[in-house]
Amino acid sequence: MFFKVLQIAIPFIWFGAVGAISFMEAPLKFTAPNVTIPLGLGIGMVVFHALNKIEIALCLLLALAFFKARPKDKLPLGAFAAIALILIVQTFILFPLLDARALEVLGGTAPPGSKLHIVYIVTDSVKIILLFVLGFNLAKKSIKFE
Repeated sequence: MFFKVLQIAIPFIWFGAVGAISFMEAPLKFTAPNVTIPLGLGIGMVVFHALNKIEIALCLLLALAFFKARPKDKLPLGAFAAIALILIVQTFILFPLLDARALEVLGGTAPPGSKLHIVYIVTDSVKIILLFVLGFNLAKKSIKFE
């Protein structure tokens, strides 16, 4: 029972964390008075690396919950696999590239224009949709409507 509860709770907690950081904090910090591009980039690097560590922990905890109490449907496992794959791509491909770009911007050597942030936003958008679908699907299966 505990692992079934984790299977429902984790996607919604993860959804909230990504939503709050990626879609609220990140764009809003640049609207604050006296926040320069270098300051915003520095804050962003710290915040997103912390979020990434939390996401990895949530992913591992959700994998354990699925291992201990396997869902009957394939949708939850497929959604989880897609979410985990996105997290792996973000962690090992996008973050190093974004970090290098941020350091170039901070050093004044960045070439103009980059689509890396757009790619990251798209992957986060897909991830957040999948997290909601996963959580909703698992919650719907466990709630009995009478």
